[in-house]
Amino acid sequence: MTELTGFVNVTALSVLQGVAEFLPISSSGHLVIGQHLLGLNEPGMRLDVMLHLGTLVSIFAFYWRTIRRIAVGFEWEYVLKIGLSALPAVVVYFLFKDFIEGLFENAKMVGALLMFTGAVLVGTRYLPRGSRDIDWLRAFLMGCGQALALLPGVSRSGMTLASARGGRADPEKSAEFSFLMSAPLIAGAAMLEALKSLRAAEAASGAEIGWGLTAYGAVVAAVVGYFSLRLLVAALKGRWFWLFGPYCLASGLLTLILV
Repeated sequence: MTELTGFVNVTALSVLQGVAEFLPISSSGHLVIGQHLLGLNEPGMRLDVMLHLGTLVSIFAFYWRTIRRIAVGFEWEYVLKIGLSALPAVVVYFLFKDFIEGLFENAKMVGALLMFTGAVLVGTRYLPRGSRDIDWLRAFLMGCGQALALLPGVSRSGMTLASARGGRADPEKSAEFSFLMSAPLIAGAAMLEALKSLRAAEAASGAEIGWGLTAYGAVVAAVVGYFSLRLLVAALKGRWFWLFGPYCLASGLLTLILV
């Protein structure tokens, strides 16, 4: 891979990560399809870790006032709700780890799951809007949606926000909780990938993308992710969140046809 090709590929994957991590179109599914289109069998664990850390930075940048309020006000109940919401995904991942990771090799399955995401998003149009707080039950239901999104092609934000919408939770509070609850899992996933990278360092050292390019990719993912968050919150306020559904249906169908 030439330096120019590497730069172009990292830029494309970074923008894709920043956009799809937060918009309800499935970052994992789009990265699988993007790698397929770019002819990348495996861009490297180092890059994967750095792109996820970049999007984690964008969460902290966007919600820094909320995070400061929680920290200064010692809002332990809110923190515990975030912990509760993470449990379903942790349990599902460790019980079905091999099955889930195997799906990342199946682009057609990703296409089918994208269509499932699209159907769910379109369905939110017909759910009544609510104004309720995120209580323990809604936090757990959003956590179940997050666990379902371990499957590539199933949108994490789509499933968590659809779950909150079904529970008639306030849209802005739902968005805030949805992305704050993702932070521990993104950090945990990055740590797992970092450990894998260290274990495979000798075997993969020649294939890994350099630290300079990966750092650049993290910055791009963070900046794009920040503006993607702004777009999603605007979509929730403007009641056009469901319009991401037709896109997922179309991209999933196109994937099934072309791959």
